[in-house]
Amino acid sequence: MIATLFQVLGGLALFLLAMEMMTDGLKSAAGHHLRHMLGHWTKTPLRGLAAGFLITGIVQHSGAVTVATIGFVNAGLLTLAQSLGVIFGSNIGTTMTGWLVSLVGFGFKIEALALPLLATGVGVKMISRNPRNRSLGQALAGFALFFLGLSILKSSLETLAGGLDSNVLMDSGYGLPTFVLIGFLATVLTQSSSASLAIVLTAAAGGLIPLNSAAAAVIGANLGSTSTAALSALKATANARRLAIGHILFNAVTGLIALLVLPIMLWVVALLADWLTLDANVAVSLALFHTLFNVLGAFIMLPFIPQFARFLGRLFRSKEEDNAEPRFLDNTLVTTPELAIGAVDQEMKRLIGLTRGLLRVCLDREDLQPTQIRPKSEACRNLNDAITDYISKLRAEKMHPTTVDALTETIRTCRYLTEAQGLAPALLQLHEARRLGQLAPLAQQMDEYTEQLRTLLEAGEPAPTTFADTEKTYHMLKSRMLAMIVRGEFSAIAGERTLDTLSSVRRLLDQWQKSLAWQPATELLNGDVHAKGSANRT
Repeated sequence: MIATLFQVLGGLALFLLAMEMMTDGLKSAAGHHLRHMLGHWTKTPLRGLAAGFLITGIVQHSGAVTVATIGFVNAGLLTLAQSLGVIFGSNIGTTMTGWLVSLVGFGFKIEALALPLLATGVGVKMISRNPRNRSLGQALAGFALFFLGLSILKSSLETLAGGLDSNVLMDSGYGLPTFVLIGFLATVLTQSSSASLAIVLTAAAGGLIPLNSAAAAVIGANLGSTSTAALSALKATANARRLAIGHILFNAVTGLIALLVLPIMLWVVALLADWLTLDANVAVSLALFHTLFNVLGAFIMLPFIPQFARFLGRLFRSKEEDNAEPRFLDNTLVTTPELAIGAVDQEMKRLIGLTRGLLRVCLDREDLQPTQIRPKSEACRNLNDAITDYISKLRAEKMHPTTVDALTETIRTCRYLTEAQGLAPALLQLHEARRLGQLAPLAQQMDEYTEQLRTLLEAGEPAPTTFADTEKTYHMLKSRMLAMIVRGEFSAIAGERTLDTLSSVRRLLDQWQKSLAWQPATELLNGDVHAKGSANRT
């Protein structure tokens, strides 16, 4: 018995090694193409579902696709709605493992295929000098080990089944929830739903567990696959955590429905297997069952992705996201622009204050990384977009020319602020430049420049005198750095990078100064063009 258990564990270890080799090899061979598919094939939820299915089918690892999707959400490259489509498609892609195991693993003598594939894969990896071909060789070797591990699992579980009383696990007294838990724990412990599916399919095919219990274990394995997303999203952005919750909820709801209607689903599976003339064995039935409830779940949820995304969007709200939400813009006022401009003015004051906060934190905090300012940047950008979109909805035919001029100035200021927000990382790069040992002779001038920047960012209105002083300091720093590069006192690469940083900061200040010239449209319309103070700015 102990020897058989070690055979089971050895087969599982070989299977896991094979899955890792296949995944790593195929990801390396595909390279940027997988990132292109994930980043560009997700314009609609349906296309996101197709991309998730294809990529998971290629790399044979839903966890890798899920983690990559969370990374894209973290970076702001995918919206929550787009990423949900990818996750649904990834769930369908996991069913490919079940079909490989059931159709190939039990169809003929596995070693007859696996050993030549292993020899070919290892040979390609050792001989080829092309990195892509080496990765393909690794994937091919992993594919062969996949079937060898499956063969060991199959024979050892059949031996185990023969050594046990046939009623030990076949007895339905354990209850379906027990097998759901077994499937769930197997996936969590191995961090591979493919491995747990292979165990369940081989155990069922070997007569160790009945079909309905194996189906319950498959549901548990499907739910357990969400653990990878949950772990990877623990320290991620709010959107990434929402995606992880969405993945868990989708798999839980889909699995619960499948469990409640399990007898009906198994009856449908039997009809489909007969209609498709598939071999009548337990492994094929389980693969068909796994595919059926994942496909049905995905296509039931697909039309409701926008509503699901809105529900998830209310979770894990951060201060920055709350700031990004308009507080004064009322769609009922779009038909009366003279009333709407007051709301626009209030949001513009908030936007200028948020942008000022972003720029000041970048200047004052020397230990910040670009990723740490992203939430504040996104909050500014989202509020900026909301203001611009709201102005575009106002009924232009009802506007007085003065109102048009005032709102035009607001739109122009939004553009200035957008560029200033985009250049905020240059202030972080300025801190790095100040720490360069080669720039020690310019330390006093750099500190002076930083103080001038701080004064400009704190100002509530344009400060032409301070701005002119900043321009003088900028040109002095630029001239001295160029001279140091010529004399060899400052490396050309570091010099070019620092000069680019100074140029970006200069552009940022120019846009910030222009934005401070904004005046509330209500004041312009009332003719009170001089009634401006710092209290109206922040």
